[in-house]
Amino acid sequence: MRYFETRKARIEIIPMIDIMLFLLVFFAIVTLHMIPANGVTSQLPESSTSAPIPRPDVVVSLAADGRISVDGESLTRAQLTRRLAGRRPARTRVTIAGAGQASLQSLISVMDACRKAGVTHIGIAAPPRRQSGSGR
Repeated sequence: MRYFETRKARIEIIPMIDIMLFLLVFFAIVTLHMIPANGVTSQLPESSTSAPIPRPDVVVSLAADGRISVDGESLTRAQLTRRLAGRRPARTRVTIAGAGQASLQSLISVMDACRKAGVTHIGIAAPPRRQSGSGR
């Protein structure tokens, strides 16, 4: 008569934990590969008082001759304004990575283009100044 006896159902949790761990690792690896790791080589100006800033949503590269590029695409100031206005500009963080030889007027023009789009969080990329080995 064992055939008709009801058996208590059991939920096996160990296989579920294995699957969740696999999914966690999978999504972590996929997310790391989704972060763009490309850019334009530039000689950034150095600063002895630079401080870390939050990770930007948009990085605007400013060349020494005043050319502007975002994600490897060359833009005019008007195109930059339209691109930034298409996002949520109040929450968009922009970092300008200007060449050390870029003119101050070019930098101000890019900042004006960002502010015309409504962006209020603008940072300027500047790596810390390298200390010389003289010990002074």
